Amino acid sequence: MDGSGDGAPLRVMALHALAYCERLFFLEEVEEIRVADERVYAGRTLHAELAREEGDGPSERFVLESEALGLRGEVDALRRRDGQWIPYEHKRGRCKRGEGKDAPEAWPSDRLQIGAYAMLVEEATGEVVPEGRLRYHADNVTVRIAVDDALRAEVRAAITRGRALRATVERPPVTSNERLCTHCSLAPVCLPEEERLAKDEAREPVHLAPKDDDRQALHVTTHGSRVGRSGDELVVTPREGEETRVSSRSTRHVVLHGGSQISTQALHLCAEREVGVSWVTTGGRFIGSLVAGAGAVQRRIRQYKALGEEAFALGLARRLVGAKLEGQLRFVLRSTRGEGARPVAVEEALDGMRRAIRGAHAAETVEELLGNEGAGAAAYFSSWRALLGEVDERLRYEGRTRRPPRDRVSALLGFGYALLLADVTTALATVGLEPALGFYHRPRSSAPPLSLDLMELFRVPLVDMAVMGSIRRGQWDPEDDFTVTGPRVWLSATGRRKLVEVYERRRSEEWKHSVVGYSLSYGRMIELEARLLEKEWCGAPGLFAKFRLR
Repeated sequence: MDGSGDGAPLRVMALHALAYCERLFFLEEVEEIRVADERVYAGRTLHAELAREEGDGPSERFVLESEALGLRGEVDALRRRDGQWIPYEHKRGRCKRGEGKDAPEAWPSDRLQIGAYAMLVEEATGEVVPEGRLRYHADNVTVRIAVDDALRAEVRAAITRGRALRATVERPPVTSNERLCTHCSLAPVCLPEEERLAKDEAREPVHLAPKDDDRQALHVTTHGSRVGRSGDELVVTPREGEETRVSSRSTRHVVLHGGSQISTQALHLCAEREVGVSWVTTGGRFIGSLVAGAGAVQRRIRQYKALGEEAFALGLARRLVGAKLEGQLRFVLRSTRGEGARPVAVEEALDGMRRAIRGAHAAETVEELLGNEGAGAAAYFSSWRALLGEVDERLRYEGRTRRPPRDRVSALLGFGYALLLADVTTALATVGLEPALGFYHRPRSSAPPLSLDLMELFRVPLVDMAVMGSIRRGQWDPEDDFTVTGPRVWLSATGRRKLVEVYERRRSEEWKHSVVGYSLSYGRMIELEARLLEKEWCGAPGLFAKFRLR
């Protein structure tokens, strides 16, 4: 079989994934998405320990490759037994059990894997390999696998299937064997339970997403500060004062404000550790983000094809705008609950928002949607003065203004939206989508349209609610936290640091998703919604932009 026709040979471990689940194979081998969970790390630890042992443990691993098979791999151990070569593979977990309790068997994916290694050894040595052996350490048993013509044919068929999947851009469907998903490291990327929920709304999904990312964001807000690298640490050196050292492993995002800088070495470290880097101006304008290893081409091809269809894009935009307006409406209702009769201004705002929602759901063009969104936003922000209640006159809200903000509340909102935009852009790149191609917003500035689309879902819960709550609690000093230059109002260095704390605290709060039914932080929700958006054109539509505030 000629394996050179379509590029690089397949990995034997990819065949193992193929036998386990075709979708897993596609995500890892075609889209190059790999997640190392605790089981993967445990497997690596096992091999490292075995490499240090003497006696029965392997002393080295053997790298094998065959152009004829179109296959390459690294077998755990290769030993000579009775004049014949025997490949060995070590597995951390348990073996499969047959009908009898004392009848250990190999899992189908492990059997295929050892068969592939045997065929690679045969080609490398010119000798027939009669068997392979699988050591299951949790059971302390070794299973012998006969390498016969049937197994060799099975390996060749798997290689053919793998090559066919590698030639397409369409993901295989989620496996029908739900038990496989509970042990899969890529469940948080594949979202099989959410996909099943999209097809059966009565289903009770199992939460397969990982624990929330407990890494922290590093915001460099002091002008002139420089982020460098020292080993595995990010080192922040201000113009004056002592440097700060932060482990790259505990950092998820570096946000550079104003004139702060980052070295090439630090960027390399961020790329290695999958740490996003974003730039925001002192005035709160988002500049851009950098995420290493973002998106194989297959994901973007699917995105371009789907969002290039006008009717499809309009349907998503209608759902998005409806979700945003309903979120604003629910926030105003929540904020005035239990206060007796609502002020006239608030009732008028509520009426305006309801009209905008009805108009958005019935809109037949993007232009109609824009008009309804604008009318709804105007009604929403017209209620803010009443919602804020009795506050310092300097913190009264006069209406949303941008570029530049002309009151302190607008300055807070604008800066908060910039932080949100950086997070959303990083999440989209992590998922592998192209932030520059949206379905609602059009290119008009440095802000990527798809990022602007997705952030509409999170303006209210992540920024508006946090900002209003902080004003009501009296957290802001109208003089020290702001800089006023003529009609322009900016956050001071102190104000920026304070808002970063307010935003990051809100981002880490957990909330039960009203559709998928499990709790996760707002930060993790951004990534979840990005993945649910991708599912709109990957065979499981219906869950994107469906969550609502209570």
